[in-house]
Amino acid sequence: MRRHVVAHGHVHGVFFRDSTRREAERLGVDGWVRNVEDGTVEAVFEGEPSAVDALVELCRSGPGRARVERLVVDGDWPPERLRGFEIR
Repeated sequence: MRRHVVAHGHVHGVFFRDSTRREAERLGVDGWVRNVEDGTVEAVFEGEPSAVDALVELCRSGPGRARVERLVVDGDWPPERLRGFEIR
């Protein structure tokens, strides 16, 4: 399964990317996460549906100091067969 997510709110400078990377590695999810100039965080997750869903749910709240106001989730994209998880 593949999901594309964009987190809106106070999501820069709160370890959002690193927290997402660590949880993705723990869950065995491949993909990437990056800060976007407009103040959002964008990510792509690929893996087993339950693991991808768990990572999407983590992004709904973000790490401790984050304030996610809105999470846009696009799904049902064909996997690109990404390997590993990176912060871009």
